[in-house]
Amino acid sequence: MVTVQNSKALGPTVPEIDLESLGALHLGTIDKTLFSMLTPEVETILETHSIKSVVLFGIESHVCVLQSTLDLLAAGYEVHVIADGISSCNKEEVPIAIARMRQAGAQITTSESAGFQLQRDSSLPSFKAFSSIIKEEKDVTKRTLESLHHVKTNL
Repeated sequence: MVTVQNSKALGPTVPEIDLESLGALHLGTIDKTLFSMLTPEVETILETHSIKSVVLFGIESHVCVLQSTLDLLAAGYEVHVIADGISSCNKEEVPIAIARMRQAGAQITTSESAGFQLQRDSSLPSFKAFSSIIKEEKDVTKRTLESLHHVKTNL
């Protein structure tokens, strides 16, 4: 599910995020003015699909991502925030937002870690393609973590 903050004023989701490729996994794109993504429309979709766990990534970490996390946690959802998938126009805001989300009960993880958790088993037919993507993106993940979170990695 994708939420877009006031697309009339701020524009659509970036085209690099290929929503078409998600097929049936794309449950909808919701335009919103709330800073939180937990709008009535999103709540209906989550309830209709019996979703209990949400993985978040997006911008701004200290506004929309934070408010979405807090609202989702308050509503009883398990929330996983992708640390290398959130940012801010002021990168110094990111670690403070992550600390607040963690303190509130969100699970903070990385895109690679979440991907492996979703894959669960290297014998699955999809694992070879997944593994190739992880290898291709390893340097990007490393640079992102170092840039956004001042984390030195040995990837």
